[in-house]
Amino acid sequence: MQQSETAQIRLLLVDDDTKFCRLIAEYLGRFGYAVVAAHSGPEGLKMSLSEQFHAVILDIMLPGLDGFEVLRRIREQSETPVLMLTSLGEETDRIVGLEMGADDYLPKTSSPRELLARLRAVLRRSARAVCDDAAPAEITVGPLSINLNARLAMLGDEALPLTPVEFELLVVLAQARGRVKSREELINEIRDRHYDVYDRSIDVHVSALRKKLRDDPKSPRFIRTVRAAGYMLVYPPAGTAYES
Repeated sequence: MQQSETAQIRLLLVDDDTKFCRLIAEYLGRFGYAVVAAHSGPEGLKMSLSEQFHAVILDIMLPGLDGFEVLRRIREQSETPVLMLTSLGEETDRIVGLEMGADDYLPKTSSPRELLARLRAVLRRSARAVCDDAAPAEITVGPLSINLNARLAMLGDEALPLTPVEFELLVVLAQARGRVKSREELINEIRDRHYDVYDRSIDVHVSALRKKLRDDPKSPRFIRTVRAAGYMLVYPPAGTAYES
């Protein structure tokens, strides 16, 4: 990514390790990100709510207020993307943070390069969410209708019992109907990050979605597998019947 592409992106880094903040600010600055640092929970919370940032990078271990409490209070008033950091590496911390509304989680021992990659992914998902808000509230593909606001998918007159991951997958495929989506694209575009969705497990979720759509992989009416490329939602032929 060229510097000009990210020149206007402001980040808030909340961490009491001033040396770490300087190193991260210097590294991200090479890619055009403007990093503002706060060194305590209360300071970070105040800045996150009083200033405009594209994303917040938030440590868990903070003086004054810990990162979980800062995140909780941010989420009461703001949907700004939050990437959480921890030096503990505990799975429970990751689960708690993500369930409280964090967009991603990264151990502080990770490389700056990985931090940059995760940050870019978080910002991409945030940009797509903004676009989704301006998009139509309902998508219709043949007998399939998807209400984005109600998070409800209907096949004819029947409501489909989809899991959150299956619903997200269906929405992503439906929004790109007629175009192939790779496994990597599907993983990146699923916004429910507390689900462990990695590479081949996408196939499992697509298989489960197909069953609920009563779609035969050998003769698909909805989801087609494109060999060595990914998946595509197709338009069913006019008048296509389906089993109820």
